[in-house]
Amino acid sequence: MTETAVEMPVPRIEERRAGSVPGFLMFAVGLVLLAGGVALLVTGNAGLKALGIVLALAGLALLRGLTPVAPGEARVVQVLGRYAGTVRTDGLQWVNPIAARRRVSTRIRNHETGVAKVNDLDGNPIEIAAVVVWQVRDTAQALFEVDDFVEFVAIQSETAVRHIANAYPYDTTEPGVLSLRDNADEITEKLRGEIGARVASAGVKVIESRITHLAYAPEIAQAMLRRQQAGAIVAARERIVEGAVGMVQTALDRLASQDVVDLDEERKAAMVSNLMVVLVGDRDTQPVVNAGTLYS
Repeated sequence: MTETAVEMPVPRIEERRAGSVPGFLMFAVGLVLLAGGVALLVTGNAGLKALGIVLALAGLALLRGLTPVAPGEARVVQVLGRYAGTVRTDGLQWVNPIAARRRVSTRIRNHETGVAKVNDLDGNPIEIAAVVVWQVRDTAQALFEVDDFVEFVAIQSETAVRHIANAYPYDTTEPGVLSLRDNADEITEKLRGEIGARVASAGVKVIESRITHLAYAPEIAQAMLRRQQAGAIVAARERIVEGAVGMVQTALDRLASQDVVDLDEERKAAMVSNLMVVLVGDRDTQPVVNAGTLYS
């Protein structure tokens, strides 16, 4: 059994909750300040107009901090380039007005790799593809640990698929050896584990992975099909011979136990030969009536 181990850098940052206030409250406060400032600008004297400008600017600043957060997404907050936290509560939220807010989807996503042509453990060219179900677990790591976490997941998934294909044979007859074709559940579990280890530093959690396409490459498909057919024929013949031997033994035992006929060794050999031909042959037999004896 081949073990797959992936060593990725340890993340330097972790997601934390950003300080936020319910947005509707701040929206109301901002509107009051803005309306009051405009009123003072219109009706007040010089001193009140200056106060009105301050109130209006304060109201606009408060309104600028309003941040809508949709279900299934988060907002990563940066203040002057520094990570300040993540807002995951959906609805209208309010954060620092001077902060930059980046949207990150936390919905479940699918990625289907292209059909890759690789060599299996035995060196046979095969075609393989897989689908990966994943979700952003840590928004800070997704944004700040890699350049593009979506592209990162895609590349690492394809790399893991190729590695798994190189690590196991397409099929095998050796007992206890995993193969891509015959041990789909074990292989897909190992694939999920390797992809998860590769993308963990990007704050991504792999929910499931599944091989969707597995076949020999076209240039060897016919040869491998003939090999599989030959193996199936041999296995079937072995099963037929095993059953035929048991039937012959049963027939001889019942003839001897019930004293139907007394057979010497030569007659037993002839009977065994005839029964094996009838039972093992893949064509109908033509009976021959012997009018004499076994010896003439």
